[in-house]
Amino acid sequence: MMQNRFHPVTVPSPWLFWSRFRMSEEKNASSVKNSADKSHHLIPEFPLQGGENALVVDDKEYTEEQYNQLKRKIDWHLLPLMWVCYGIQQADKTAVGTMATFGLREDTGLVGQQYSWLTTVFYITYMCFEFPSNFLLQRWRMGKVLSIYMLCWGVVVLCTGFAQNFTQLIALRALQGLFECCISPGFILVVGSWYTRREHASRTLAFQSANAGFGIICDLVLYGIGTLEYQDRSRQAWRYMSYFLGSLTVLFGLLCLRYLGTPSEVSWLTPQEKRMANARILTNQSGHDKTGTKEWKWYQVWECLVDPCFWFAGINAFLTSVPNGGLSTFGSIITTSFGFTSLEVILYTIPRSVTFVIIFAIVGIINTKWGNLRLYSMAAATIPGFIGFMGMSLIETREDTKWTKWGMYFMTIPFILSLFLAWTLIPSNLPGRTKRTVTSSFTFVMYCVGNMVGSQIFRSKDAPKYTRGVIGFVLLVLDDAAWRIIYVLRNRRRDKAQLNDGLTPEEREAQGRLNGEKDLTDFENPHFRYTL
Repeated sequence: MMQNRFHPVTVPSPWLFWSRFRMSEEKNASSVKNSADKSHHLIPEFPLQGGENALVVDDKEYTEEQYNQLKRKIDWHLLPLMWVCYGIQQADKTAVGTMATFGLREDTGLVGQQYSWLTTVFYITYMCFEFPSNFLLQRWRMGKVLSIYMLCWGVVVLCTGFAQNFTQLIALRALQGLFECCISPGFILVVGSWYTRREHASRTLAFQSANAGFGIICDLVLYGIGTLEYQDRSRQAWRYMSYFLGSLTVLFGLLCLRYLGTPSEVSWLTPQEKRMANARILTNQSGHDKTGTKEWKWYQVWECLVDPCFWFAGINAFLTSVPNGGLSTFGSIITTSFGFTSLEVILYTIPRSVTFVIIFAIVGIINTKWGNLRLYSMAAATIPGFIGFMGMSLIETREDTKWTKWGMYFMTIPFILSLFLAWTLIPSNLPGRTKRTVTSSFTFVMYCVGNMVGSQIFRSKDAPKYTRGVIGFVLLVLDDAAWRIIYVLRNRRRDKAQLNDGLTPEEREAQGRLNGEKDLTDFENPHFRYTL
């Protein structure tokens, strides 16, 4: 059995770690055979809820039909709830842009860059509490953590409707960032604990499509609320928008307490189904949802620092989030600057949202059916986004060009796929609980930094061109290309090292699964192969 080469308390230098890793790669062919012959028949033990232990021999213990039936049950319980919750989160976060077109800035006396700071402070607290929240997700019940956070931010959004000035607004937005910081990484970890690596992209894109899908429903409701102000100018419609969104968030936060969680936490699976759910994800070679929960491993932190893919993930999150931050904050204002009214902006956002959902569905299906296309899809998604941003910047704003500029805005839809697909690589390519936590935290910190930069680059005085927002797309393509090349080279090197190890494919798979249950990382497990 492959032993952990580093004591969890002793922290080696990055260069020492890297040299040891390279030496281990060269010795894989000879070292794996002896350990696998002895250990691939071992049975990992899964402690389940209620004090009952279930033993999982391998995933062949159950039939394909049993797994498909369980997968359908998981999909029906988790995906609709996660879809709505993620959509509510996006609506709560970005509705400030719609509220701004209905008088939020005037009614609360915002001046200068104060409106931009409402988004910037959101991402500051989001960033500062990202790592503590991810650590809490690892140490406690994931479903309960996510539900409590959601209830708290729902109350904050509800209170936003009572704000009277900039001080109150910025305090509430700071609290909102604190409580919303764990939903994206938390949902990605939930997907990783329920689904196989081949399914990660489609299931993650399924709930992330709520960014636009739920936005359609939300836009129609906000349109109805917005008409109140046209009927009676004394009514401040943006406050009623806040009351609606906050109440909806609290309602679904309560539902999450009941239904959301990992296989070991939820009450809607029988003990046998929990056992089957854990057996189903053994092929991920990253352990089940309790693997490595109680131990923080510092050597896995050093692995992150010497792994180029760790930095590629952060760079991708930053470069994608700069334009995303601008569009999230100023999307409604940008469209209004083309010459549309506030109500028209809401209505014309709906076809953009429908297209968003269709693209996500197509990309999810393609990546599930064929596999190893995620990084290609990420790079391709940046091209129409670049064209759209350039068009909005360079085309002169006139009455006869407003639909052309709206078309350019429409073309920016796909670029966000580069961010969301990169997130799916975290559960797919990062066995080792501590390494996964650190990478996830760093990725979302860079996501916050990018959104903060974007919210400041897109300035009110730059309307309607926002030329300063056209940055980073070429670097993003290069980042994705380098990321894929490294994964390809690692897979080839490992395939070559195992040509003469004397093991059968079944023995390698069994040892890889056992290594996953031992919380070994991708560097330590020579049988692990990266998803591309």
